[in-house]
Amino acid sequence: MRKLIIAALLAGATAFSAGAEFRWGPTAGVNISRYYWKQDLVGNKHLCGPTAGLMGEVMIPGIGFGIDFGLRYQMVGGQVDFGRQVIWSSEGVENLNVWNHELEIPINLRFKWTRMDGFEQYLAPFAYVGPVFNFTLASTKTPVLERPTGWVAIQCGIGAEVFEHWQVSVGYSWGVSYIQRTVKLDNFSSRSQGWQINVAYLF
Repeated sequence: MRKLIIAALLAGATAFSAGAEFRWGPTAGVNISRYYWKQDLVGNKHLCGPTAGLMGEVMIPGIGFGIDFGLRYQMVGGQVDFGRQVIWSSEGVENLNVWNHELEIPINLRFKWTRMDGFEQYLAPFAYVGPVFNFTLASTKTPVLERPTGWVAIQCGIGAEVFEHWQVSVGYSWGVSYIQRTVKLDNFSSRSQGWQINVAYLF
């Protein structure tokens, strides 16, 4: 039975790779993010940061399903008002623009509407959803916070492919693990959430 399952999986992978269409290209955009803390102890505001890198797309012709993946740099941030609490204001820590420089690896399941009697050559809408694996490269230096080496998010979004090469998308990302936590208070951590707007060109 195990041999039959392995053979079936190999056959399916071979059929997928034989019939799938792979494309790749550069992508760039912006994200508008903020930090969501476990407790309402500090003030928060959104910050806008850049994102850029490469993405790939593997689609099965005819049915519109496939996956996309990427390797991107992104700058995630948020303005945090630590001055609301004496524990930090007594040390002279007030409003901080807290930035995290991340290496981002998104992996999405996507559906692209490709059966429109030829109109998809000009405009083809798509939707996507999947996990994002982030690895922290650098961050704002402050004794207030400590950070893990990486964190995970879930994202979803919609977009459109224009003239079979350009892709414009808008999505939202939810952090499912913490991006940072305070040094002095136990278990006071935050997750990053926000919007992403991206433009890609696929060869």
